[in-house]
Amino acid sequence: MSQKKVVVIGSGFAGLSAATHLAANSCLVTLLEKNESPGGRARKFEHQGFVFDMGPSWYWMPDVFDRYFEHFGKKTSDYYNLIRLDPSYAVVYGENDILNIPANLDEFKAMFEGLEPGAGKRLEEFLAQAKYKYEVGIHDLVTKPSRSIFEFTAPGLLLDMMRMDIFQSMSKHVRKYFSHEKIIRLMEFPVLFLGETADNIPALYSLMNYADIALGTWYPMGGMHEIIKGMVSLAEEKGVKFRYDAEVEEIEIENGIAKRVRLKSGEKIEADVVVAGADYHHVDKHLINPKYSNYTEEYWDKRVMAPSSLLFYIGVNKRLNNLKHHNLFFDEPLGPHADAIYKNPRWPEKPLFYASVPSITDPSVAPEGMENLFLLIPLAPDLEDSEETREKYYGIIMDRLEKISGQEIRSHVIYKRSYAHSDFKADYHAFKGNAYGLANTLLQTAILKPSLKNKKVNNLYYTGQLTVPGPGVPPSLISGHVVAKEVLKENKS
Repeated sequence: MSQKKVVVIGSGFAGLSAATHLAANSCLVTLLEKNESPGGRARKFEHQGFVFDMGPSWYWMPDVFDRYFEHFGKKTSDYYNLIRLDPSYAVVYGENDILNIPANLDEFKAMFEGLEPGAGKRLEEFLAQAKYKYEVGIHDLVTKPSRSIFEFTAPGLLLDMMRMDIFQSMSKHVRKYFSHEKIIRLMEFPVLFLGETADNIPALYSLMNYADIALGTWYPMGGMHEIIKGMVSLAEEKGVKFRYDAEVEEIEIENGIAKRVRLKSGEKIEADVVVAGADYHHVDKHLINPKYSNYTEEYWDKRVMAPSSLLFYIGVNKRLNNLKHHNLFFDEPLGPHADAIYKNPRWPEKPLFYASVPSITDPSVAPEGMENLFLLIPLAPDLEDSEETREKYYGIIMDRLEKISGQEIRSHVIYKRSYAHSDFKADYHAFKGNAYGLANTLLQTAILKPSLKNKKVNNLYYTGQLTVPGPGVPPSLISGHVVAKEVLKENKS
């Protein structure tokens, strides 16, 4: 395939990945980004010496990032400096009840054994199975375009899938091995990234525990946006042309062929292929003629969305004590909060939350002697998020943060910015203000996800967290590669 003009919409991880893979295969790629800087949800902003990652803050599955750059003859170390966090993170169960999760596997097993006799040995069995799921899942299943059931019917793969617990819930799977409540909550935590409770996520995703415990939690010095900087640099090296402040208003389609992309400015850009890395629902419902939509509004309303979030970016004019880089506050019951997200959407009364203090690891993200604090509450999508509500929840979680960490913080806050549903909608056209995309439930896995290709437009493709393989940074990197391979395969002439 030579010199096909490809327009990629959106410069998140999936869009950057797709654009770079296509440009490396002789396509003339123009990447259009609505905002003034690249990265999508992984943008950053700076304020008086504070550098805030706006979205993703966990670096898991380092092998996926390694493979991405190795595909182009590069290494992650060509673009950023990775360090492994130890402890990986802290889990707060209450005052004076905190588990610091060790990076060393033997120490991790000893921690389990201390909580529940025999749990260390059972962890070995659990992780052996989880490793198998990871190797088959991340290296094989998630790299499939999921456009036909026949992709999954090879005898060996069918056998693999039967061994991967796709029809058992993560909740039941964990309880086969462990009974201590702290261990159960810790082992169920990673699936929160997938957008549902452990009762509704297939046990296939214990592969996330393998990623957590065996592969570790890492951090790119300078912040997560350093990955984006590296990807942009590589994309430009391969010939991708970037256009910022270039919001798409319409994909112009003639006789089932996407011909060009029209910007809000009125400018039109010709295209042989369009790859939409923007919000799938927004593209499907607002950027193309309705007769070409892949799905009805009813279809979209029935999708199970991963949570949205209320985020706070905070600058503190002193150093903080008794906190780690990543801190999970499980000091309230999960049940009521999960109900408020998934069953009866509402603002939770006693939310669980996450606090990140990257300046503990990386002095470059805050002025000297100060701290960069990032707070996140997972929430149901499509809630009203008034300033008064945001402030109420800031107070709720700050009360607990100060009490458990044993220090005054609020009086030392010199910068604060909140971000929630309405911001996700405004900045990313995020469907229902979601933060993480489509939940990875069994009925929204592989061929049951929105298709990566438009069924009525021969040269319009989709990538990112609302299509295969699903939400998260590593899956988005993979998504871009998967769609690029489909484009190259189907547009050779």
